[in-house]
Amino acid sequence: MKKSVLTRYRVMAYVTGVLLVLLTLGVIAKYVLDVNGAADFTRVVGIAHGWLYVIYLVFAFDLGSKAKWPVGKQLWVLLAGTIPTAAFFVERKVTHELEARIAEDAPAVAEA
Repeated sequence: MKKSVLTRYRVMAYVTGVLLVLLTLGVIAKYVLDVNGAADFTRVVGIAHGWLYVIYLVFAFDLGSKAKWPVGKQLWVLLAGTIPTAAFFVERKVTHELEARIAEDAPAVAEA
């Protein structure tokens, strides 16, 4: 597996996670605090999160299929983009696991 597959998953995990946290804060501001402008903010962030979550799903599925994960783990990674802050924790765990595997698969560099 190439490191670029992991890198693009990581980028989308952070983007999706940040947008979901912002969306959660916007919903709280809109419905609990009744802040002016929160409805527009929530609509814009919600649309952005929705479209970028689809890209996250594609990248996470690609990563899982190349890492040969079982279905349960694959579903957990896919759903992490829907639970506020879960994407950050899942991304960290996946990165630690796969960076070790990528390092093992990389060819050794000989020094002259």
